[in-house]
Amino acid sequence: MRIGNKVWHVLAAALGLLGPAVSGAAARAEPVDVELVLAVDVSSSVDWTEFGLQMRGIAAAFREPDLHATLREGRHGAIAVVLVQWAGPAMQQVVVDWQRIGDAAAAERFANAIDATSRSFPTGGTAIAEALDFVAPLFDGNGFEGDRRVVDISGDGRATAGTAPGAARDRIVARGVTVNGLAILNDEPDLVDYYEGELIGGQAAFVQPASDYADFADALRAKLLREVRGGWYGAGRLDAGDIHVAGRATAVR
Repeated sequence: MRIGNKVWHVLAAALGLLGPAVSGAAARAEPVDVELVLAVDVSSSVDWTEFGLQMRGIAAAFREPDLHATLREGRHGAIAVVLVQWAGPAMQQVVVDWQRIGDAAAAERFANAIDATSRSFPTGGTAIAEALDFVAPLFDGNGFEGDRRVVDISGDGRATAGTAPGAARDRIVARGVTVNGLAILNDEPDLVDYYEGELIGGQAAFVQPASDYADFADALRAKLLREVRGGWYGAGRLDAGDIHVAGRATAVR
C-alpha cells in the first residue's frame, strides 16, 4: 500500500508539472498580423516551365522591398507563412513549413527555402476541395496567433477531381479563415468568375487575376501586399462583419 501511495504521489507531481508546461506552451504562441497559407496548384495542367514560374514568382515576391516595408506597418510587424503544393484528392504536401517573417533577412530565408523545393506531384487532377480540407488544420498548434488567418489558393483551372469546393470552402470559413484566390487565366479566361462563386470566402475575400504564368509573379506580389495589409478592415481580428460566401456577401450576427 505504501508503494501504491508513493507511485500515486509521483504521478500526481508529474501531472502537476505537465499542466503548467502545456498551458505555458499554448500561451507562448507568437502574435503576428496574419497567418498565411500559400497553396499552389502543381497538378498535371501545370507544365514544368509553369511550375518554375510559380516557385520563382513566390520567392521573388518575398524578396521585394515593398513587402518588407509593408511588414513593418503591421501591428505586430510580422506574418507567419507556410507553403503547400497540391494536385489530386490525396496529393497535398507542406513543402516549406511555418516561418515567421518580420524583416528582409527572414523573408530572404523563406525565399531561399522556396528556391530549394522540388515538385511534389507532377501528375494528378485539380482537387480544390481536398486542398482546402488539408490546409484547414495547419493553423492549429502552429506556434502563432494571427490577427487574421488567410489561405491563398493559386491555380489555372476549375476542380477536375474530388468533390466540389463549395462545402470545403464553407467549412474553413466557419473556422474564421479567409480564402482568397489567384486565378491564372491562360487556359480558362472565365476562371475569376468560377473562383468568386466556388472558392473564395471570409472577411474581405478577393480574387487576384494573372493573365498567364508570365504574369504570375506580379499578380502574386500585388496579392501578398493586399493580404499583409489586411484589406479594408485593417489590423485586428474581427468578430463580426461581412463574410463573402459562394460569391455573395452575407452578414454575420
